[in-house]
Amino acid sequence: MKQLTKAEEEIMQILWELKEANVAGIIENMPEPKPAYNTVSTIVRILESKGFVDHRQKGKGYIYFPKLEKETYSNQSINQLMNNYFNGSFKSMVSFFMKKNDLSTSELESIMKEINKNEKS
Repeated sequence: MKQLTKAEEEIMQILWELKEANVAGIIENMPEPKPAYNTVSTIVRILESKGFVDHRQKGKGYIYFPKLEKETYSNQSINQLMNNYFNGSFKSMVSFFMKKNDLSTSELESIMKEINKNEKS
């Protein structure tokens, strides 16, 4: 699966939240300063060519929607991060984030409870 650029990911985040939108609707949900219509339209077409987005016609325009669920992309991105920067070691990745974020004992306990809860499911 291809990685998204920062601009592509920003648009995907909006489409995942809205479920579907035309280009004007995407722009409406973007922060200031708003990009030009043609810029967003071009990025959406690139997302479509990469297989992340599809469209249906509505009147003279198009409604775009994600073809890929956010969770699927998130899982793939995390795995790629782990493989590229931590030699595929989940333990090394978690250790790195623990050190960088200076987690407290209570935060670690909370994380462990979540892990144990998910293991039991």
